[in-house]
Amino acid sequence: MAPPIRLYNTLGRSKQELKPLQPGQVSIYTCGPTVYRYAHVGNLRTYLFADLLVRVLEYNGYRVRQVKNITDVGHLTDDSFDRGEDKMLVSARLEQKSPAEIAAYYTLAFLEDERRLDIRPAADLPRATEYVPRMVELVAKLIERGHAYESGGNVYYDIASFAAYGRLSGNTTQKLLAGTKGDPDPRKRSPLDFSLWKSGQNRLQVWDSPWGPGFPGWHIECSAMSMALLGERFDIHTGGADNVFPHHEAEIAQSEGVTGHRVVNHWVHGQLLFLSGTRMAKSAGNFFRITELEEQGHDPLAFRYLALQAKYRAPLNFSPDGLAGAGRALAQLRERVSDWQAGPDGPRGEFAGRFLAAINDDLDLPAAMALVSELVRSDLPAGAKAALLLDWDRVLGLDLARGAPVSGELPPGAADLLAKREAARAAKDFATSDRLRDELAALGVHVTDTPTGQAWRT
Repeated sequence: MAPPIRLYNTLGRSKQELKPLQPGQVSIYTCGPTVYRYAHVGNLRTYLFADLLVRVLEYNGYRVRQVKNITDVGHLTDDSFDRGEDKMLVSARLEQKSPAEIAAYYTLAFLEDERRLDIRPAADLPRATEYVPRMVELVAKLIERGHAYESGGNVYYDIASFAAYGRLSGNTTQKLLAGTKGDPDPRKRSPLDFSLWKSGQNRLQVWDSPWGPGFPGWHIECSAMSMALLGERFDIHTGGADNVFPHHEAEIAQSEGVTGHRVVNHWVHGQLLFLSGTRMAKSAGNFFRITELEEQGHDPLAFRYLALQAKYRAPLNFSPDGLAGAGRALAQLRERVSDWQAGPDGPRGEFAGRFLAAINDDLDLPAAMALVSELVRSDLPAGAKAALLLDWDRVLGLDLARGAPVSGELPPGAADLLAKREAARAAKDFATSDRLRDELAALGVHVTDTPTGQAWRT
C-alpha cells in the first residue's frame, strides 16, 4: 500500500495528510505570472515546484486539475500599501505597445520558458481581464456582507471585519501597523485596509463598475478566478513564499468573506532562488532568463536537475558553476540510461517503494535524487536500472530517455557553418551564434547546445 501524501500546509505550519475533497481527484490553483516582463529562473523555480507536485499526484494515480492564472491587468510596484506605478502600464509606456500587446507577448514567452523546463501546461490558463465582471460581483458581495466599503470611487477591504486576518502569515495588526510608512491614506478606515477596486478613468485599462470607472485590485483577481474555475472549495493553492503576505492573506479574507467558510484546504509555498546570497529579482537586476542559460550552452533541464537537489521549502543558491555541474551529471545519467536499456531486466529490490515514500513525504526530491545515485551505483541488472529510472522520470521530468543525439548526413556547407558557430559560442558572440543556428535550420540541420558542445541532427 502506498504511503499517504503529506504536504506542509502554511496554514497550520505543519505537514498534513492530503485528503482530497473528491476521491481520486485533486484540484490545484497556482498563482501565475504577471506578464509585463520576461520571467527569470527564480520565478520559474516556483512553477517548477508546482509542476513536481502535479507529477507526484499523478504518479500516485490521482486525476489532477490545475489552474494557473495569467495576470494581464497588472498591479502596483509596491503592493503592500497600494502605492507605486502599475507594472503593466509602465512596460506599455516603455515599449510603446498597448497593455494587451504587452500581455500577449510576455505570456507566450512565459509558456515557452516553461516548456524549456518541461513544466507541463496547466489544464486552465485564465486571463485576469476575462474575469473582471466576476471580480466586480465579488466586491459587491463583500460590501453587502460588511467586509468592504466604498470611499471616493475606491473600494477597500475592512480587515477589522475579518477576525482571521493574519492567520496565514502569522502577522498581527499591531506588527503591521508598526511597519507602515508615510502618511496614511485618508480614504481608508485603517492604513492596513487593502484595495479591491481602484478608481481611475484616465488609464489604458478601465472597466465600468457600480462605483464608477476603474480597475480591480491585485488580490481580488485570484479569488475570482480560483472560485470561478474550481468552486468554493478546492484542495491546494500554490505560490512562492513571497506571495504569503499580502497576496494570499488578502485572498483568504476575500474568498472566505464571500463564502463564509474555508475555501482552500492546503496552502503550499515554494522558497526563493538566490544569486550570491541575494534574492533573484527583476527589481534587483540580478537574474537570468532560461534562454540566456541556453545561449551560454547549458541544457535548460540542467536547471531542473539543480532545483531537484534542494527541498522546495528551502532557499536555493544559484551559481553558474553549480548549473554546469548539474548539466554534466544529467548528461552522464542520460548516457547510462541509454546504455542500460538493452541490458537484462531482473529484481528491483525496494527501490520503487523507497522512491514513492520519498516523493510522498512533502515532495522530498533531494531524497529521491539521492536514491537515483544509489541506484546507479547498485548491482541491479542494467535493464532494471533503466526501467526504474525511466519510471521515476515521470516525476523528475529530466528527459532521461533522450539518449545520444541522432546525427545523419550533413548537407553541403553545413559543416562549415557548424564550425563557425562553435567558434562564435567560444567567443560568447551569441548574436552570431543565433544567426548561424537559423542558417543551419534553413538547411535542415537542427542544432542543440549541450554542456559538452554542439549536438546536431538532420
